[in-house]
Amino acid sequence: MNILRARSGAVAYSKSQLFFLVILRVSIGWHFLYEGITKLMNPDWTSYGYLLDSGWIFEGVFQAMANNPAVLGVVDFANAWGLVLIGVSLILGLFSRPAAIGGIILLALYYLSHPPFTGLEYAVPSEGKYLWIDKNLIEMLALAVLYVFPTGLRLGLDRFFLRNNKY
Repeated sequence: MNILRARSGAVAYSKSQLFFLVILRVSIGWHFLYEGITKLMNPDWTSYGYLLDSGWIFEGVFQAMANNPAVLGVVDFANAWGLVLIGVSLILGLFSRPAAIGGIILLALYYLSHPPFTGLEYAVPSEGKYLWIDKNLIEMLALAVLYVFPTGLRLGLDRFFLRNNKY
């Protein structure tokens, strides 16, 4: 495998590793961005139903969020704009490690709200039948990979803004 060396002497990624890591980063970024934009563009969108439908051990916390209009407004705002900002950040490779952490936190909240466990039924049907591992967990793990293998310093705006930072 052809491993490139960075100027600092640290081992960098091969061309194919960098290519697929960047494709993964941009793809997840696009998914987050699109999900956020669709929420912002729909004046009737709210997380109310999703939070009310939650199950498992944090059911009460999520339902309390749904039932408090002030908290629900903050949750809706933070969810939609969080998705947009994380998406843009990942696409551009700008502050990509903090964006990966933000994405992991957001996806963990989705997972905890609607975990794919046996015996839990939700009013809103899922896209498939899952047992423990669903798309939220998989995307969360992919973001963890992007956190430990950051590409923003190689192909992204982090290269210009975080040049002297030891990633």
